[in-house]
Amino acid sequence: MNQPDTNTVIDTNLPLPVFAKGKVRDIYDLGNQLLVIATDRISAFDVILPNGIPSKGVVLNELSIFWFRHTKDLIPNHLLEDVDHVDCLDTYISAKTRFDYPAYLAGRSMIVKKVKRLPVECVVRGYLSGSAWDEYRASSSICGIKLPPGLRESDELAEPIFTPTTKADSGHDMPITMDEVRELVGRDIAEQIRTATINIYKFARDYARKRDIIIADTKMEFGLDGNKLILIDELLTPDSSRFWPADSYKPGRAQPSFDKQPVRDWLVEKGWDKQPPAPELPPKVIAETTDRYIQAYERLTDKK
Repeated sequence: MNQPDTNTVIDTNLPLPVFAKGKVRDIYDLGNQLLVIATDRISAFDVILPNGIPSKGVVLNELSIFWFRHTKDLIPNHLLEDVDHVDCLDTYISAKTRFDYPAYLAGRSMIVKKVKRLPVECVVRGYLSGSAWDEYRASSSICGIKLPPGLRESDELAEPIFTPTTKADSGHDMPITMDEVRELVGRDIAEQIRTATINIYKFARDYARKRDIIIADTKMEFGLDGNKLILIDELLTPDSSRFWPADSYKPGRAQPSFDKQPVRDWLVEKGWDKQPPAPELPPKVIAETTDRYIQAYERLTDKK
């Protein structure tokens, strides 16, 4: 991975057709491919904050690439090329539309295959945490899946469970049942994405435990390349997963995590009403958050 950035990349403005701009990623249309750029933007409570987190986009991009390469034998994915050097863009951008590629594209960008995205956020949970813990306390179940009584917060589940949600372009994703997934994408594809999600999670969970990280839960997205199911978007990053340090894991309470928890905690302590505009983050919170993202990358990849 590149050394930590001294400047953050909050936004991009390339002379290319914009395919989409999300909370974190800027995506440009290259015809049959997409250029996906992970910025240093950070959101909390569905609001994008004014500050960026240095190196965050690089960590997200490089971790996704790491996992795409390690899981490609489980299911194909959309990754075509890691933009580790901007010159590789000449392969995908026609001569008449080329421009001086910004240096920041290296390390935080990838070229991916353009496919049809499925309208389902594929969530898999191996531990009882977050909204799943709240739902369990209220009903002893998660997304209609009945669980044993007496479980504690952060307990490991006997088997990982698939708890899909809608894929919202803005606002909150909403939980849906497996029957609703079948209605959205068809019975065969629904079963394929449930199986693939759980298999990828189990592979990553076992890999991470050897590096002293617990993957409590994660979410994935899939698309269709013709009729073939394909893994897309990001994969097993601190933005899409709960990563806990295994050496401090203790059921019965919330766990520290390698993600933007310092940001959330500071915003709650400040009494922000969770409505835009969000307040600017202090340097200490930014530094702590950068450190957590980098720690996750280094532990999982064994690279600096």
